[in-house]
Amino acid sequence: MNILDEFDTIAAVSTPWGTGGVGVIRVSGSKAFEILAQVFQGKTEVKDFKPSHFYHGVISDGKNIIDEVIVLPFFEPHSYTGENVFEVQCHGGINVVDSILSLILKHGARLAEKGEFTKRAFLNKKLDLAQAEAVADLIHSKTKEFVIPSSKNLKGALSIKIGAIKKDIVDVLSKIVAGIDFPEDVKEPEYEYLAEEFKKSINEIDKILANAKTSNILRQGITVSIAGKPNVGKSSLFNALLNHDRAIVTEIAGTTRDVIKETLDLGVPVTLVDTAGIRSDSEIDKVEQIGIEYSKQTLDESDCVIFVYDASQGILEEDKNILDLINPEKLIVCANKSDISNNKVLNAINISAKTGTGVEELKATIKSLVCNISPDELDYVTNIRQQNCLQRAKESLTQALAAAEYHELQDLISIDVKSAVIALDELSGEVITDNILNNIFDNFCIGK
Repeated sequence: MNILDEFDTIAAVSTPWGTGGVGVIRVSGSKAFEILAQVFQGKTEVKDFKPSHFYHGVISDGKNIIDEVIVLPFFEPHSYTGENVFEVQCHGGINVVDSILSLILKHGARLAEKGEFTKRAFLNKKLDLAQAEAVADLIHSKTKEFVIPSSKNLKGALSIKIGAIKKDIVDVLSKIVAGIDFPEDVKEPEYEYLAEEFKKSINEIDKILANAKTSNILRQGITVSIAGKPNVGKSSLFNALLNHDRAIVTEIAGTTRDVIKETLDLGVPVTLVDTAGIRSDSEIDKVEQIGIEYSKQTLDESDCVIFVYDASQGILEEDKNILDLINPEKLIVCANKSDISNNKVLNAINISAKTGTGVEELKATIKSLVCNISPDELDYVTNIRQQNCLQRAKESLTQALAAAEYHELQDLISIDVKSAVIALDELSGEVITDNILNNIFDNFCIGK
């Protein structure tokens, strides 16, 4: 983006594109109300608009009325972006929304880029970078459970925690620098004190990083595959987990000849995969063989694998061969057809895909296997960028700790401590490059 365009007046549709009850066009910038005055007609003139009021009128191109609307004005700095902002609420037809947006653009606004409203909120210090990223998390949240920790971040939970860690580190750094710069007046801090403070900060960072896996799972989801030999009830279990008939179920071996995927909400976004039955048989045709190869590949790529066998038959040699293909750390064993079998297996979940017995237990097991903490227990979530910043801060503090324990020169220790502070500043956005900033907001939708 040209630097001259950084703070010109921008406009975009803030509601999903398509037919709906209401459409919202958002405009932000110094010329926002000047543009509005040229297109809006109502009982109250734009120059007389007041905060915390909304205004009824029409949008007109000077010759024709486009739509009857409600306008909500927000005055700088008390707006989402920190600039003058107005939102037009109109009827939600595609042509109505497009006509109003085009008229606003014609009178001097520029079409906003992805995430540009939130980017301006960040640049105008209405949000820090962690809060801005929480906005994206809320918008793209795939489950209700992810909304809760994302909302905490938006309110500043992560920012407050990082600020507290940074303050402790800066306090220590200040004492080191004072001792170096004014040796006659200020005594260098004791090495034991430095080591203790570095350990404390590392421990606080570790508490955040301990939830990194859960954060990534809640944001990105997991892939769960159902594997086993033909006719053990994989597709029936697939349908039972989804609670509707998605996969074809027959008594014919090899009915599923390709991988079938569906999305399932277990509090964690799950991509559920039904795979072709794995078997070695001279009568297998080429299409089924390709499906079996896909199945084997899917087992390697999945975060969790549900191995299904027929409880009425027990685990046979073919079942053992398939088990050998699965990483034990991501394995859940299910003994299916428990409704027609008296063999209750202790090291497996006894289920009946036909009656639904054991399905809820299986869902809970999937969640506990891949998610090490309940979303309700998360005070904040982190993304990959934030985790990298925290990891770099931890590494710098670890080096400073080792140096303190060896009583090295404190001016050398201060270099690592400064690096830790910079890493935390990058997390909050106090130190950030244009490339990183643009990459973050490119993941937003236009209009936000």
